[in-house]
Amino acid sequence: MRREIVAACTHCGEKDKISAYSSINVAETPELREKVMDGSLFMWECPHCGSMNLIQSQTLYHDPVEKLMIWSTGDSKELETQIAAAYSKVEEMADYTARFTADIGSLIEKVKIFASGLDDIVIELCKYVTKMELRDKDKAHADEINAAPFKFLKLDGADNEITLAYPVGGEMQMVAIGFNVYEDCRGIVSRNPEVSKAAAGFTRVDAVWLSRFFR
Repeated sequence: MRREIVAACTHCGEKDKISAYSSINVAETPELREKVMDGSLFMWECPHCGSMNLIQSQTLYHDPVEKLMIWSTGDSKELETQIAAAYSKVEEMADYTARFTADIGSLIEKVKIFASGLDDIVIELCKYVTKMELRDKDKAHADEINAAPFKFLKLDGADNEITLAYPVGGEMQMVAIGFNVYEDCRGIVSRNPEVSKAAAGFTRVDAVWLSRFFR
């Protein structure tokens, strides 16, 4: 389902009306899954300067086969409260994985995580552990690394290597971690059942959320 929104170019600042998806059901339109994961579904070209921009809109991603819902709410706490209250009363949602994200980039990341068969809670812990290790190794950029948002990029290779990305020094850096790190973090999460329990229903699982349990 599409709707028309007004978007401002991040490069020239000019505003334009564009068509954006308000909801995506990949059971009905499976061809959109890959376009979500590569980001192409959310790109628009500014007619004034020709720059490419990532659409930021309130968008629901729904996969009824995998029982997954990811809702990019634009950081609207009021909307999140309304959605969580409404869906808590829907019996069919009891066995869904339901997530809020503040932006489209995070929605794309979540879809990629779940499409890779991974647990986003465990991935957040992997990010935290990796960030701490990098911070300790690179003292010169420790503060910048500590403040940087880490993102899941891919799971690939014969050894299921996980690649994370993070910005430092104005450039995007990438770090590969072995699947053993994921398994270790999965073990930690399983030994702390209150963590997974807190993620039931619509929840925003990110670094801030994880800090409630691990510091």
